[in-house]
Amino acid sequence: MLDVTIRENAIQIGPHFTLSFQRTLRIPDDGTTYPLPPGLGRFPVKRVSDYAGRVPASWREHGGVFIPMYQREAMWLLFDAPTWRPCAVQVGAGKINAVSGRPLERTLSGTRQDYLVCSDQPWLDGIKAGKGFIRQFVAMPLGMGYTVEGQLTGKEEFGGLQITVFDPKPGRFPDEAPAREPVFGHSLVECCAAAPRSAMGLGAGGRMRQTIARDRHGVETWDETNTGRVFVHIVNSVDYREITGERAPESPVSARMYTQCGYPWFELYDERNDLEASETLGGVKPVKQMDEAKGFEPQQDDDPVEVPGGQIVNLGAKQAGLPVKDGVW
Repeated sequence: MLDVTIRENAIQIGPHFTLSFQRTLRIPDDGTTYPLPPGLGRFPVKRVSDYAGRVPASWREHGGVFIPMYQREAMWLLFDAPTWRPCAVQVGAGKINAVSGRPLERTLSGTRQDYLVCSDQPWLDGIKAGKGFIRQFVAMPLGMGYTVEGQLTGKEEFGGLQITVFDPKPGRFPDEAPAREPVFGHSLVECCAAAPRSAMGLGAGGRMRQTIARDRHGVETWDETNTGRVFVHIVNSVDYREITGERAPESPVSARMYTQCGYPWFELYDERNDLEASETLGGVKPVKQMDEAKGFEPQQDDDPVEVPGGQIVNLGAKQAGLPVKDGVW
């Protein structure tokens, strides 16, 4: 099994794959399909074992890591893996596969791709809800039916995020970096995770242009016996402060204010290489629609934001494996 370790607010699974959780703008849910928003810094990652006297008993039983998010705050996942040794990655939201919409499993589907290939896929901003677009990850409390998990299973038992990395089979790729290639290497601390009852889950937000790269290597490339798994709790800002004594990072500025300041959005889009959309995930109601169904007044600004073409940075194919939008400002 691949070691799961953490350092500097990032999770490393095995020697070559690293994951971080990026703060970002929440895009409006107005029917528009928006470009990629920027990365505004990493969410902090904490180990449950470091706060054993302050967390629920269910957390101590399973160990784990947690990150803070404000209710209705958005996030995206930044993946970092070398081009010379890719890996397959499954992402679950409340144990619902964010690519296929099916329950998260310990194996890869041989009939319809239900995973990402990194470094071909440098990031994921939400659930694969349609052809050429995703719906943004948005944090929502459990128990109200807003989350992807709640809508597709009728219950909200797990919450959080679940990540599984599948190493390539021996001999498929080099074991060491070619000359002049950067090598991953950190002395990190092992972690594992499980979702507590008080965890938050992920609902669906606005539409964003994003493709899920097809596996050009083939599902037989990946070793289902050599994996690393991590279950990441999401806690609200109040609970995070009570547990850690630290304030959660301030919620980012609105998409409208960001755009008015002239800051860049991004685009990395290849419709020809995109996976077919999941009908299951396409049927998930976004947070705005759930508010309307429950008779709640609008809880956020979903008025359209016009993004001038001159503010959209096109990330070319040569940059596809680089975390270009990470920590832009």
